[in-house]
Amino acid sequence: MSEQVLNRISVLIIDDDEKLTALLAEFLGNFAISVKSASHPETGLRMLKTDPPDLIILDVMLPGMDGFAVCRKIRETSMIPIIMLTARGDLADRVVGLEIGADDYLPKPFEPRELVARIQAVLRRGEHQLENDRLEVGGLMLDWTSRMARLDDAPLDLTTAEFDLLGMLVRSRGRVLSRDYIMSESHGVDLEAFDRSVDVLISRLRVKLSDDPSNPRFIRTVRGVGYSYIGGESD
Repeated sequence: MSEQVLNRISVLIIDDDEKLTALLAEFLGNFAISVKSASHPETGLRMLKTDPPDLIILDVMLPGMDGFAVCRKIRETSMIPIIMLTARGDLADRVVGLEIGADDYLPKPFEPRELVARIQAVLRRGEHQLENDRLEVGGLMLDWTSRMARLDDAPLDLTTAEFDLLGMLVRSRGRVLSRDYIMSESHGVDLEAFDRSVDVLISRLRVKLSDDPSNPRFIRTVRGVGYSYIGGESD
């Protein structure tokens, strides 16, 4: 991946490891990323309200309130992209993080340059627009300019990752997309095999679309292969 510079990007780091936070602030500054930090979750939540960043880096192990609880709290009012950090790196932690609305997950220890790549990938997904930046099919409307989605005229509250996955499926409707393809297109960086992350996002989308997997209106599972968007096929 080329050494791209991110202009006018602000990041809020919520992590009680102040030494790591200082090192990251210095390193990210080389990529025109301004960093504010909070060592306590309550402080971070207050900062989020008064000066919302473009992206949040959130540690799992925090004093008083763990990162999962903080992520849930943020998702009550905000769709700002969240990258979660953990010293454990357990698969279960990654699944939980994605289920509650995190956009990406990075286990500690990590190379700072990998964090930059993750930030680039998440923000690039948020800025991606199509030539046709508004699409309506089968009662579903996606608007890439406003990053808004509506189903049967009712708004859908989607995270960045959910919006991009749904958009990917809709743009490829009728085709079966493998988990590997979805992962590579969603993250844009080299990730270890983690098929469960795709399944988690699909499950979240189905809940928000009120889509029954046994009798789907929108997303069909193709066993052993991946997923296909079928919404609008009979419209």
